[in-house]
Amino acid sequence: MINIAIFGFGTVGSGVADVISNNQAEIRKTLGDNVHVKYILDIREDIPGVVHDINTIVNDPDIKIVCETMGGKEPAYTYTHLALERGISVCTSNKELVDAHGVELSAIAREHNCSYLFEASVGGGIPLLRTIREAFGHEKVSRIAGILNGTCNYILTNMKAGKDFDSALKEAQANGFAERNPAADVEGHDTARKIAILASLVSGKKFSYEQVSCEGITGVTQQDIADAEAQGMAIKLLGVYEAEGPSVVVAPYLVPKSSPLYAVNDVFNGVMVTGNMVDNVMFYGRGAGKLPTASAVVSDVIECAKNQGHNIHTGFADIQPVGNVSAPSKPEGQKFRVL
Repeated sequence: MINIAIFGFGTVGSGVADVISNNQAEIRKTLGDNVHVKYILDIREDIPGVVHDINTIVNDPDIKIVCETMGGKEPAYTYTHLALERGISVCTSNKELVDAHGVELSAIAREHNCSYLFEASVGGGIPLLRTIREAFGHEKVSRIAGILNGTCNYILTNMKAGKDFDSALKEAQANGFAERNPAADVEGHDTARKIAILASLVSGKKFSYEQVSCEGITGVTQQDIADAEAQGMAIKLLGVYEAEGPSVVVAPYLVPKSSPLYAVNDVFNGVMVTGNMVDNVMFYGRGAGKLPTASAVVSDVIECAKNQGHNIHTGFADIQPVGNVSAPSKPEGQKFRVL
């Protein structure tokens, strides 16, 4: 029996419990053992197994893995740091924490023979980071271009269908795709954190969220959508990393029909990775949502369970700051960049 704990029992945390409960037979077949949620750390009282003291979890020798699904930097950083120092592996969906402290936390994990994994921090349920880490380790990745925010993609898809920005945003909020305060999504900050993590992973240099040239979709109009369609293009919010430069940009792009990203609509994500040998590879799937994101967390749990007492190398523990990052300007006289 593999006993785990969940830090934070909101959307993703409760999804982790659901995935483990509903797919226990598949987990056992893959792992050769059961996974059991022994503790849930949360402020609420009405959850079976809930505790309020982090020490109850980190002092229990049965706990070898925790899932950090709290979001934000604190107390997630403090709790993650404490768990890793006790040799407890941490699997997280927290892109903000990975961007801000992922290098430090990965180094602590290595020092204490455990792992810090963050598959769910980018791309939701798409098996993106592990595939890049394991299958692209020998590739020189020259470019990543991706639709990394399902909320923005949903809004732009609905604007193409005739809705204005405000109406499309309200619909996204009503359907649970956008927060009450949607700024992190529509202003591009969520995408910026994700493309910074991807750029760091493939380059071996630490790109931070603050280094990303960031522009959201609040300035996109229905006329812009119509003009793009008349040119055989669609407007998509992309995160783009270019090794040459290097540069990392988040902005609305004109995407031609010839690109696979053109057909990525609604809340789906799509990511194009270009390697010097493999050329272009496309990843597609649900980039957000309770169960897809939770599924990615559980995939990390299984990997950690298979490697108890060992550190899973992600490359993050060794990367150094990238230094200067260029911010290429848009073509003169044009509102949007072209992919």
